[in-house]
Amino acid sequence: MVEFTVPEVDYTRYTNRQLAAVPLVVLAVALLVIAGWYVATGAPVDPGVDFTGGTELRIATDAPQDEVLAAFDANPESVRSVAADGTYVLTFQSGTTSPGELQAQAEAAGYEIRSIDNVSANFGADTQLLALGGVIVAFAGMSILVFAMFRTFVPSIAVVISAFSDIVIPVALMNLLGIQLSLGTVAALLMLIGYSVDSDILLNNHVLRRSGDFYESTYRAMQTGVTMTLTSIAAMIVMTITATLFGIQLLAAIGTVLVFGLTADLMNTYMLNVTLLRWYKFEGVAR
Repeated sequence: MVEFTVPEVDYTRYTNRQLAAVPLVVLAVALLVIAGWYVATGAPVDPGVDFTGGTELRIATDAPQDEVLAAFDANPESVRSVAADGTYVLTFQSGTTSPGELQAQAEAAGYEIRSIDNVSANFGADTQLLALGGVIVAFAGMSILVFAMFRTFVPSIAVVISAFSDIVIPVALMNLLGIQLSLGTVAALLMLIGYSVDSDILLNNHVLRRSGDFYESTYRAMQTGVTMTLTSIAAMIVMTITATLFGIQLLAAIGTVLVFGLTADLMNTYMLNVTLLRWYKFEGVAR
């Protein structure tokens, strides 16, 4: 069995500004990407078929992609080739063509239809409102719970800022990588709130409520938190690669978002949160 040892970081070599600079710059860049995307498209992140409505058609054929596209009257929004099972997954926006027409055109071309899923535009809009509302409520509930647990501003706001950054950074990367917002990626963002709060509360509890000096407590928290997060990242990488090979787009998108979010959580927890806690312990009101 391979044993993983978390290295002990010498935080005394770095000032609070140096430690906080990197995560804050990354957060600022992510916010700029989201803001620019909103100005350009009217949405902070591109919504998928789950929210805009449309039809996803999965067909089995050995024909080249150009021939597959020529078989349909409407141009699909996206086309993915799944080499593992010899299928194509085509996504059509709502209003371009009906599922019945797509099925008829696919059958006329001699393609085997593996699946066809349709979401109406009205249902998609209602689903989007419900999903985004769920993320907002979850984040607000988490913030209230954190403030109730620690009852001091700086340790509590450190957890909230870290969780906020853990969500914003993956959303910005979704835009850059062309990953659309779907029910799956919303679920991934909700999971990131839980992951982030877990690692941040672990750190805060060790520093504020357990014996030992600041750096000793921080290292004890890192031994558990870093190991836990790296294990989750490794599992998500394996899931993403496997899902991509087999053309399971939903799982691939979830895995990608979680990998980016968990990586951001390592940075935010052990650079930004540690900085705020160190300022609180040595220079803030806890002095």
